[in-house]
Amino acid sequence: METTADKSFHNKKTSLFIVLSGIFLTNAILAEIIGVKIFSGEATLGLEPAGWTFFGKYVLDFNLTAGAVIWPVVFITTDIINEYFGKKGVRKISFLTAGFIAYGFVFIAIATSLPPAPFWLDVNSTDPAGQPFNIEYAFDTIFRQGLGIIIGSLTAFLLGQLIDVYVFQKLRKITGSKMIWLRATGSTLVSQLIDSFVVLGIAFYVFGNWSIDQLIAVGIINYIYKFTVAIVLTPLLYLGHDIIDKYLGKEDAKRMAEEAASDTSFL
Repeated sequence: METTADKSFHNKKTSLFIVLSGIFLTNAILAEIIGVKIFSGEATLGLEPAGWTFFGKYVLDFNLTAGAVIWPVVFITTDIINEYFGKKGVRKISFLTAGFIAYGFVFIAIATSLPPAPFWLDVNSTDPAGQPFNIEYAFDTIFRQGLGIIIGSLTAFLLGQLIDVYVFQKLRKITGSKMIWLRATGSTLVSQLIDSFVVLGIAFYVFGNWSIDQLIAVGIINYIYKFTVAIVLTPLLYLGHDIIDKYLGKEDAKRMAEEAASDTSFL
């Protein structure tokens, strides 16, 4: 018969998964929506463009998608869900998130196909400087993404999540409950290496007109950023673990982590 303590633990466990899933889902979808903007990393820091040359042909600066700003939150949340809920927990929220992203893209496509109201075009016909402005074109351009980007993004997201959880659990089997930084950072570095090139390969090589050289060059820039952020944000991972351990209680948190670590299969 379930005791009061057991009920309290199950309630806390459920509440924790809901909160972590909400953080994961919100940031993943938001990253997809704002990802159409490309910003200059050097200008953000007040630096001159890097002007790196790859393969003697492509000069690249640290220009990144705006979605990359909040993807690190998804990385951290993935590792925390992995630590306490294991492969099943990560797989459940990953497929759910992919479904909602696809759902969002469908309704964005519908919204951009709706005919604009004439008064809406009129009241937004000029920008603050008085220059002609086509708000319908701007709206469609910002929100409508190509089929290749959608397919590439969803494929890379799911593949990256599956690889992340697999590597994380394999490293945990080696390190035990210690060295959180190693399994969290290690799994992120491996999964994002795949993610960085899969999304670009499908979106801009398979469905686009990029060459292999350009694909590799841009993929390297994206991966350098993810590599750096994964290391910089390690203290936040420890903070998250500390908060959760206090919320669940040391013994219950340890029990959940041990159960989560028991399944190290890929699928």
